[in-house]
Amino acid sequence: MTSPIPRISVILPVRDDEKTLSVAIESILGQTERNLELLVVDDGSTDASPGILREFAELDGRIRVLSTVKLGIVEALNLGLAEARAPYLARMDSDDISLPKRLSLQCDFLDTNPEVGLVSCRVEHWSEDGEIRKGYETYVEWINALVEDTDIRLRRFVESPFAHPSVVFRKSLAGTYGAYRSGLFPEDYELWLRWLECGVKMEKLDAILLRWRDHDNRLSRIDPRYSVEAFYEMKLEYLHRWLKDNNCHFPKVKIWGAGRITRRRVKFLSNAGTVISGFYDVDPRKVGNPRTGLMVQSIEDIPEPGEEFIVAMVGARGAREKVGAFLRDRGHREGVDYVFAA
Repeated sequence: MTSPIPRISVILPVRDDEKTLSVAIESILGQTERNLELLVVDDGSTDASPGILREFAELDGRIRVLSTVKLGIVEALNLGLAEARAPYLARMDSDDISLPKRLSLQCDFLDTNPEVGLVSCRVEHWSEDGEIRKGYETYVEWINALVEDTDIRLRRFVESPFAHPSVVFRKSLAGTYGAYRSGLFPEDYELWLRWLECGVKMEKLDAILLRWRDHDNRLSRIDPRYSVEAFYEMKLEYLHRWLKDNNCHFPKVKIWGAGRITRRRVKFLSNAGTVISGFYDVDPRKVGNPRTGLMVQSIEDIPEPGEEFIVAMVGARGAREKVGAFLRDRGHREGVDYVFAA
C-alpha cells in the first residue's frame, strides 16, 4: 500500500558525515511539521554514516536512504529532486540544525502566498569550536538583512542571497526552469540566479530557523567551484543579461572601482559582451592615471541620474554602504541607475 503523499520532502546529501549526521537528522524528525519525508542521499560514504542511516531508517518510516557512488553534490541533489514525492522541497545539510518550527512555517508561507516560488529564512552562524570566522559572519549578517523579494532581486549580484540549507521551494520550479547544473560554479547560486532571471519570486522569513554550522572543511571553503573567481565568472554572465533588460544605455556601463582586483574581475563582464566605457574611483592616485590604460574619473564627476549606468564593484568592508549613500544623495536609484556586483 502506497503511503500518503507528504507535505514536504527534505533532501539531505551525505558523504562521510558521521560526526554531525545524527543531530541533523534528529532536527528534521523533530519538526512540528510531521507530514514529511526525509530523502538522505548517501554519496559513497566510507565512514560510519551508512550504518547511522540504516538505524534511523529502521526507527522512522519517513526516512528513505538513496545511495550513489561519489557522483558529487549536484548529482546527489538532483537524485533527491527526482525521487521527492511532495509538492514542496526543503534543503538540509548534514552539519546543520533545523529549528523545530522551520518546515511548518515555510510550508504555511508557501500555502498562503501562491505567487512565491521559494522561501528561505534567517540563519544563525555558529561553530562548534567557538571560533569566530569573520568572513562568514559578515556574509550571514548580509543575507539575514535581505528579506523582501525586491531586496533579494536588487542585491543578487553581490553574493548568493540564501544559505542553501535554509530554502524551501516548489518542486514544480525544477520541472519548469531546470534543476541543479554541474559546472565550475556554485550550484546553488547558479540555480537562484537562473530562477530569478526567469521571474521566480523569492522571499525570506524574518526569523532564525536554521543553525548554520561553520567549520574549516565545508565545501564552500575547499572546493574550487566555490572560489571567489568562480562566483564572479558565473554571476557576471547573469549580470550581463540583466543589464541588457534593465540598462537603457546597454551595452555601455561605468564601473565604480578601478583597483587591480576589480579590473581583473570586470573582464568576465566584458567577455560576456558588456562594454566598459570607464571607471570611477575614490582614490585620487588612480584618477587620470595613464599607466593603467583606463579612463578613471573621480566620483565627483558622476553625471546626473539617467545619463549612464554604474556597476559598483567595490567589496571592501563598509564600501557598499558608502557607495549607496553617495549615489542616493544625488538622486540615483538602485536597479535603475546603478547596481551592486561585489
